[in-house]
Amino acid sequence: MDVADLTLDELRLALAPGIADSAVFDGWSVEALDMAADQLGADRDVARLAFKDDGAMGMICAWIETIDRQMTLDLPPETLAAMKIRERIRSLVQYRLDAVAGQEEALRRALAIMAMPQNAPRALKTGWNSADVMWRLAGDTATDYNHYTKRAILASIYGATLAVFVDDQSEGKAETRAFLDRRIDGVMKFEKVKAKWLNPDRETFSVSRFLGRLRYPAR
Repeated sequence: MDVADLTLDELRLALAPGIADSAVFDGWSVEALDMAADQLGADRDVARLAFKDDGAMGMICAWIETIDRQMTLDLPPETLAAMKIRERIRSLVQYRLDAVAGQEEALRRALAIMAMPQNAPRALKTGWNSADVMWRLAGDTATDYNHYTKRAILASIYGATLAVFVDDQSEGKAETRAFLDRRIDGVMKFEKVKAKWLNPDRETFSVSRFLGRLRYPAR
């Protein structure tokens, strides 16, 4: 399809990978958007119109959405079905890390923008959506409170892993891989924690404290 025939929503997604490449040097800026438009062969004014209402945060969310979509194509449920649940989750998170390898500076700047108070609600929604995509690809069909706790925990683990990833100078990102494995161990132990939570004799269990320990674990 010709770039000129794309809708604005389609153009946002088409531009997003190029913006991320340019954001390594120019940040999530109009300059990065213009560079991506030139590389794609899109009109700069139309490209700016596609992100007119939400600027840098819109560019970042579009980038994340492209990763979600490509992950769905590359790791469909039937591909993951033969794996144990632990390996499914690890493979999905690792896929996302591999997708942004070489773009650590763009990711670092994106995380800083997403952490701004005015962007926090949208950042949380975006992280939740990515966690939901991963759990669905992993075969999760829960519709009760498990649906929410699984996604909250995975989004927390993924966010913590990204924070390690951007500063990881070890060969092959070995430190990040080890960190991720430890966090996934926590997910696998959740069923045991849940059983204690549901036990009326365990009134002192704190869900927020448990999630906090996953989000800010000792390294």
